[in-house]
Amino acid sequence: MNAGTILVEARRRSGLSRRGLARLAGTSAATLTAYESGRSVPSVQTLQRLLDAAGFEAEVTLRPRYLDAERARREKIEAIFAFVDEMPRRHRGELRFPRFPTEPTR
Repeated sequence: MNAGTILVEARRRSGLSRRGLARLAGTSAATLTAYESGRSVPSVQTLQRLLDAAGFEAEVTLRPRYLDAERARREKIEAIFAFVDEMPRRHRGELRFPRFPTEPTR
C-alpha cells in the first residue's frame, strides 16, 4: 500500500473533501491531489499530519519478506499432497514404456 492510497482511504472514511482535509492539515488541495494521485510522495511527517487531520493514525509493522515466500511455498506443497491423496491407488502393473537402458552402452 502506498501513501496515496492511504490518504484517499482516510479522507473518504473521514467524510472530508480534498479541500476540507487540506485546510485542516495546513496544505493546499492541489498538493493533496498530487499526493493522492501518486505524482508526489509526502514525507513521513506530512503523511502523519494529513492522517491526523482526517482523524486517523498510521501503524507500521515490519516483517521479513521471506516468511511470505515460505508460507506460499508451504501452501503449494500442501496442495500437491492433498491432490496426490485424492488420486486413485490401483496398482496397474509394471510400466512398459519408456524403456531405459539398465547399463550404459559403449
